[in-house]
Amino acid sequence: MIGERIVHYRMQENMSIHELAARTSISVKYLNDMEQNIWMYPSVQYVERIATALDIPVHNLLGPRSSEEEASDLDEEWMEVVQKAMSSNTTKEEFKEYLESKQKEKNRIRREMD
Repeated sequence: MIGERIVHYRMQENMSIHELAARTSISVKYLNDMEQNIWMYPSVQYVERIATALDIPVHNLLGPRSSEEEASDLDEEWMEVVQKAMSSNTTKEEFKEYLESKQKEKNRIRREMD
């Protein structure tokens, strides 16, 4: 629901509801009602103001998060690792095998240390 998404992105920006209210010119009461899903269908203008204040696309507030959107939440360093693997023509299977081999190596080292 839209309220949960507003809270999610507001927290991600480490922004208080009062700060969001100031940035959007929307009352704290109305924002609180939206976050509690009392106002589940706010006006387009309010959604646009909130998205702008949170520096996110409007569609992030409006619908279910796709796997593509969730992937955008990965931190940049992980994204760089994946992009490097993709640009080096490494297949998914090869990448998985590499990760599995590293995990096995870690486990072996742990067993040896115990």
